[in-house]
Amino acid sequence: MTKADIINKISEKTGVPKVDVLVTVEAFFKEVKGALEEGEPVHVRGFGSFLLKRRAAKTARNIRQNTAVQIPEHTIPAFKPSVEFANLVRDIVVDKEKHNSQSGGAS
Repeated sequence: MTKADIINKISEKTGVPKVDVLVTVEAFFKEVKGALEEGEPVHVRGFGSFLLKRRAAKTARNIRQNTAVQIPEHTIPAFKPSVEFANLVRDIVVDKEKHNSQSGGAS
């Protein structure tokens, strides 16, 4: 699903014009990015948290040149789903797997 798909679905379900939904979605993304740039996590109850994770320095390999490359410690943005959200997704996947195994694997 793309951002355009999300905007279309929200517009259809709420009756709000697509242009207004686009402005709102873009504003949400801008606020999340701004908070993370300042080192502040964003918590959305029932959905999850946008936060920063530190990655330790490590040695990797450049397989084309067969050389070692040192990757310094760095920070990356991450998303951690809420327990409710994670359980919902897990249950949906389990139900689909059960359905596929009972119907011979065809969907």
